[in-house]
Amino acid sequence: MDPLGILITKETDDAAGGTHNMLGLGALVAEMAEQGIGAEALLLGTGLLPQQLDDPQARITQQQKLTIFRNTKRLSAVPDVGLRAGARQRLSDFGVYGYAVVSSRTFGDAVMLGIKHVRLAGPVLEKRFRLDGDTAVFEAHDRLDLGDVLPLATEFWFASILKLATCVLEAPMPSRRLLLPYARPDHAAAYERMFGCPVNFGADVMEWHFDADVLRVPCPNANPITAGICAQFCERMFDKLPDETDLSRSIRTACLNSRGEFPNAEAMAARLGLSVRTLHRRLADEGQHYQRIIDDVRRSLAIEFLENTSLTVDEIAGRVGFSEASNFRKAFRKWTGHAPAHFRA
Repeated sequence: MDPLGILITKETDDAAGGTHNMLGLGALVAEMAEQGIGAEALLLGTGLLPQQLDDPQARITQQQKLTIFRNTKRLSAVPDVGLRAGARQRLSDFGVYGYAVVSSRTFGDAVMLGIKHVRLAGPVLEKRFRLDGDTAVFEAHDRLDLGDVLPLATEFWFASILKLATCVLEAPMPSRRLLLPYARPDHAAAYERMFGCPVNFGADVMEWHFDADVLRVPCPNANPITAGICAQFCERMFDKLPDETDLSRSIRTACLNSRGEFPNAEAMAARLGLSVRTLHRRLADEGQHYQRIIDDVRRSLAIEFLENTSLTVDEIAGRVGFSEASNFRKAFRKWTGHAPAHFRA
């Protein structure tokens, strides 16, 4: 798909259910930790546990996230905390889709993939991407009337997008201007230094304009095969599971975004806001078993990597949560009745 043929793309999320991903909040936690503020203080009043911040698929309500932003604003020793936190984001924070974004053929392909699959800021800000002549535009809309929290939320989102974009390009973004719907803050110069363009405060919109020609720039780490596999894997796997419940889907999605560190039942229960007993009981009621779900994800991932990539068996073992390739080979033979080499052949 030619990204220059896309006029407007709106990010979709599951805000109707009242919850969304915690993806990306780790950067905010890390920034506050450097200021000497622990996760417990940052989560004060949310009812969330610090360990739930480790998983990008843990669920958080709009009110909980707004409370975190308010705590950040109240506790931070620096006024540009949103910009600083956003600059800490990494491609790996996006789990399996991080590989797809960095492997995309062009920057435009990376943008389309990111908008389609990555819920960066959740429903606090409604995100869109569009083209206006030779200008590409990331825009956001304040759906919740955030008031004094709006600048922080806006800084965090735009700075995160900037950091991820420059990681994909391995070069600066050709920014043209930034338009923001709030008064010029005392740290306005930090915006201009970070984005390298004029910043217009007090605007009627919330937009970041950049040169659309960059959408045609090849990504330095382009690998179409890897990008396609990573982008399509989750969709293909879920298509095969039409009767899958919300709980088992949440577990599978968390595993796919775990970057090779598959959580045990206790850790998963904490991330999902359940007790271990409740997790096992609900799975049993659905005819499921936790370890069986984990093994199925590992098996499916391993087969995909064996059949469609040039990763070594040792590398694949690490990607699916094994520290030793010998243990992976034993488990793979148990899952499939064959050695890994059978699928590679």
